[in-house]
Amino acid sequence: MPPASDIVKVAIEWPGANAQLIEIDQVLLLTLSHTHASKLCRVCCRWSLSGSEQFALRYAEGPQLYITEQNRGDIKNGSILRLAISPVTARQLLERIQSHGIDARLEALKELAKLSADPSFATEFINMEGLATLARLVESGTQYESYIPLFQKNIMHFGEMLAFTLTAFLELMDHGIISWDLISVSFIKQIAAYVNQPMVDVSILQRSLAILESMVLNSHSLYQRVAQETTVTQLITHPQVSNQEIQTYAIALINALFLKTPEDRRHEMASTLAQKHLRGIILNVIKAEMAHQLYVLQVLTFNLLEERMMTKMDPNDQTQRDIIFELRRIAFDGDSDPSGTEKRKAIYIKDYKMLGFTNPVNPAIDFTQTPPGMLALDNMLYLAKVHQDTYIRIVLENCSREDKHECPFGRSAIELTRMLCDILQVGELPNEGCNDFHPMFFTHERAWEEFFCVCIQLLNKTWKEMRATAEDFNKVMTVVREQITRALAMKPPSLEQLRVKLRSLSYSEVLRLRQSERMSQDDFHWSQRIQPEILELIKQQRLSRLCEGSCFRKLGNRRRQEKFWFCRLSLNHKVLHYGDLDESPQGEVPFELLTDTIPVSDIKAVLTGKDCPHMKEKSALKQNKEVLELAFSILYDPDEALNFVATNKYEYCIWTDGVSALLGKELGSDLTRSDLDTLMSMEMKLRLLDLENIAIPEAPPPVPKEPSTYNFTYNYG
Repeated sequence: MPPASDIVKVAIEWPGANAQLIEIDQVLLLTLSHTHASKLCRVCCRWSLSGSEQFALRYAEGPQLYITEQNRGDIKNGSILRLAISPVTARQLLERIQSHGIDARLEALKELAKLSADPSFATEFINMEGLATLARLVESGTQYESYIPLFQKNIMHFGEMLAFTLTAFLELMDHGIISWDLISVSFIKQIAAYVNQPMVDVSILQRSLAILESMVLNSHSLYQRVAQETTVTQLITHPQVSNQEIQTYAIALINALFLKTPEDRRHEMASTLAQKHLRGIILNVIKAEMAHQLYVLQVLTFNLLEERMMTKMDPNDQTQRDIIFELRRIAFDGDSDPSGTEKRKAIYIKDYKMLGFTNPVNPAIDFTQTPPGMLALDNMLYLAKVHQDTYIRIVLENCSREDKHECPFGRSAIELTRMLCDILQVGELPNEGCNDFHPMFFTHERAWEEFFCVCIQLLNKTWKEMRATAEDFNKVMTVVREQITRALAMKPPSLEQLRVKLRSLSYSEVLRLRQSERMSQDDFHWSQRIQPEILELIKQQRLSRLCEGSCFRKLGNRRRQEKFWFCRLSLNHKVLHYGDLDESPQGEVPFELLTDTIPVSDIKAVLTGKDCPHMKEKSALKQNKEVLELAFSILYDPDEALNFVATNKYEYCIWTDGVSALLGKELGSDLTRSDLDTLMSMEMKLRLLDLENIAIPEAPPPVPKEPSTYNFTYNYG
């Protein structure tokens, strides 16, 4: 007998049958040894399966690996295994794929598409040149088509066979057993042909797009081949179809091509995608499932700005200096240049200072810091040329303000460009799982520049609202950043909608939102801390009221003289004292007059309403809704009840809460909820008061003396 540690108990599954529980000896080989073969034979017999030599065991969960000689020791007690086709049968499957019978080939390819996801099977199949066989079948696409005139009844088999072939090929390649670089040119051309065809089966198109994407991402040489065979213009037509998977795979392939395109050609590709009709196609296919791929496309597009963002300005480059001069010329077009060199230089310094440059003597120095580098100058020039009126208005507005309140346009534009690059993560690779896609960036050919123009106007507006000075520059930029991020979070569909949302996010509104959010956070934080204190305070108040006691009316014949009884809790909260009274008392009743007692330790529960014993009796009171709402009973050992009818709702809540507190249960009355809300609100307001350096007296202030006369009036006239 082998040691118990070598024996594991496992469950074996087979589709459509109950699982079998068996014991496996890990010492014996779990290949097709005699012992293992006989065990598999018994398993197959129980399910009436013939040909046990074609089966093997693999894990039912996780990667679903086959049980082999190498990993048999990893089987754990309680593992769930599955009976599956053995990798050894890969050769038989390959032979069926190469057969001339169309039905047999279709079934073999269908089975292969399922088994190819298994690494052990994939290794066996590839070692038998199975992958090369599939590639040859795809390359000779006409071979499939030759079956169609011979088997008119199976005309749909061609599409099915090709779809299963491509599925199996992609699954086998994804294991990374062989390199993508081994793929032939004819195979690439055939796959690209399926993608470029206007009318092709959806399943074939989807798998073809996925294969091309994998080629582009996994091999630079294959990228070049794919880029020669298909273009963005051809691919962009696929998102127009209604099939969600085709749209997603098409955008994914465009992203892959964009990512691998050499830097000197990326701008050309971006210009193609920026064409109005292509942007319209992208905007029409926006769905939640495609958000990630569209986000990737957005990031790759913005990353084209990285080169300019990281390019420093050369102060000695006259061409670049001419751009700064152009900004001055547009802003102060009416001013004529003085004739003298020194005078002209003085005028230029003055103008550059009015333009808001930090270094008015040589503004080029302002653009030597990266980021944002030359990208900031590009944005400023775009604003000055395309939105000239806005540019001139912003510059002249600031020139007319007091020196301490003027908003430095040059410095603001440079810092704003840096901020926008940071917000949109220019130069960073896309994050897996991120779906932060903004449709508005696909509504304009120059979306980045237009975005800057909208934001620079916002900055100027916020500066005025804050009545800012030069010392407040960083504070203003912080507010502007918050305004932009809040607006972007709303996902405006267009740049015009962005303007509307930014207009509503004024400085006062940002302050209100900040205060509201801070209050909400503080409320939640403080409520979690002080709620137990408030509940304990309410509990002590209820018990204190029970110690004072209450008078209750006895139920009985209304025509008789009304009788009363009194109940109160002992000061140590251990005993309930109660007794009859001849009349309603005026104040507390001494414990000596209350002859009956109930130990609190004997109390089992408190009942209310129609559950009370005295409300179940046949009486006219049972029909009295007011009495029913004020009734409660205390159950105590042994099976006794003390029945109450409170004089009003307040007394009812006090006593039911108090008894619940004695029993250690939650206080659930309407009065408790009301008191909790009131006390929580009051406590929160007190704790949030700014009482720094304010002395709070321990004793209440004295009441002022009465006036000598009350003959005074207010004259409102």
